[in-house]
Amino acid sequence: MALAGVVGYPVGHSRSPAMMAAAFLELGLAWRYVRLPVPPALFEETARALAGSGYAGVNVTIPHKLSAPELADEASPAAEAIGAANTLSFADGRIRADNTDAAGLIAALGEPVAGRRALVLGAGGAGRASAWALREAGAEVSVWNRTPGRAAALAAELGVRHAETPGPSDVLVNATSVGLMPALDEDDALAALGLEGIAPPETVVDLVYGDRPTPLWSWASRGDGRVVGGLEVLVRQGALSFELWTGQTAPVDAMRHALAGDA
Repeated sequence: MALAGVVGYPVGHSRSPAMMAAAFLELGLAWRYVRLPVPPALFEETARALAGSGYAGVNVTIPHKLSAPELADEASPAAEAIGAANTLSFADGRIRADNTDAAGLIAALGEPVAGRRALVLGAGGAGRASAWALREAGAEVSVWNRTPGRAAALAAELGVRHAETPGPSDVLVNATSVGLMPALDEDDALAALGLEGIAPPETVVDLVYGDRPTPLWSWASRGDGRVVGGLEVLVRQGALSFELWTGQTAPVDAMRHALAGDA
């Protein structure tokens, strides 16, 4: 039996196991996918141990995405350009880093973004992938972060704009962890993201997901535009990771259905 999993800290909220289990079942693959809570101090050691313990690969989530490419023997062009990885593949004693967050975001959007103003909230691994993906797709990208210096550094590195404060946009992506804690109400979430007094744009993508609509989802739903939830992005990036590990076309509908049933 081949093994795969998701490495993060915390990782208990991840719905990837249900999604991946459904994909393996749909294609009749004898694989198992598990949650692997690993603190930052043990990430490199654990990743190298997994490579020799029957694992074909792992997804990487908060807070390890920036560290993942550094321990890899090779990196995909996307992972190298973004400087972050959400997928590690183990084969022939080597570790390969990939970033399926970027392509997964564009697939989940399912609409052209060229020439549109895109605002990315967050400058961590998911923010880096989102800003790079939107830039590559032709959007006019700005990055905001609660720590302005991080946003300014990322903007300079990717050749996009630094937003000192969030402003009007056509596409907004929340790549922060705001909303991950269910106790946070909408007003507090909007204040944390600098969105107080701003009307929802045409398209809002919230990478955060949970058992109920996130505060940002509730805010965006009051507008006239479209809301893309974190679960759809999760499906799309997960499908790409699945294909990297198995070499087979991912059963996207089965994966999406599993997440709907798991909610």
